[in-house]
Amino acid sequence: METSPMTTIISPKTGKRLPQFVDKKDIDTLFSYVEFPDTWNGQTDRLLLQILYNTGIRQAELIDLQERHIDTMNCTIKVFGKGSKERIIPVSNQLIAALQQYMDDKKKKGLGIGNIHLFVNEKDKKLYPKYVYNVSRKYLSLVTTIDKKSPHIFRHSFATHLTNNGADLNAVKELLGHSSLAATQVYTHNTIEKLKDIYKKAHPKA
Repeated sequence: METSPMTTIISPKTGKRLPQFVDKKDIDTLFSYVEFPDTWNGQTDRLLLQILYNTGIRQAELIDLQERHIDTMNCTIKVFGKGSKERIIPVSNQLIAALQQYMDDKKKKGLGIGNIHLFVNEKDKKLYPKYVYNVSRKYLSLVTTIDKKSPHIFRHSFATHLTNNGADLNAVKELLGHSSLAATQVYTHNTIEKLKDIYKKAHPKA
């Protein structure tokens, strides 16, 4: 055949898969009711999960955090993302207090002497990706039934909860360290889904 009969056929659009995230109530359950072991690893696990959710940073960014990146006076954390791109993330007074306590306890235990990284295990070694993944999966399994239970889910949850609460998309973009707004816009779809749900439940004609 000289020409294909398929040239006039328009293929159907495939829907974009929305990123999974943890419900706010489940996050609250994790940090308010789940008990972490009263050990160095338990303290480390709780704090690293708090940082993942409160900042939306990537797993690699978390592992590479150093104590000097924590600005306790201004309540900010300096993060180095892809391509060593630097960004400053504001955090709460409560998280800063938890970070300060962790750093103080680390000194008392004689940890961090030969290691510049913020997070270290009980052998004073830098955390490795599999450790952070296993911690995330373990504790997320206690509070949610979503399929994916990885450190990146905290990043999705961070961005989704911000947009659901009316955060400016450009601000979310800067917090996540995205190079373009297109990468951040996927979280507006989750917001729209929430709006649809509210509309169906609240509107008399929905």
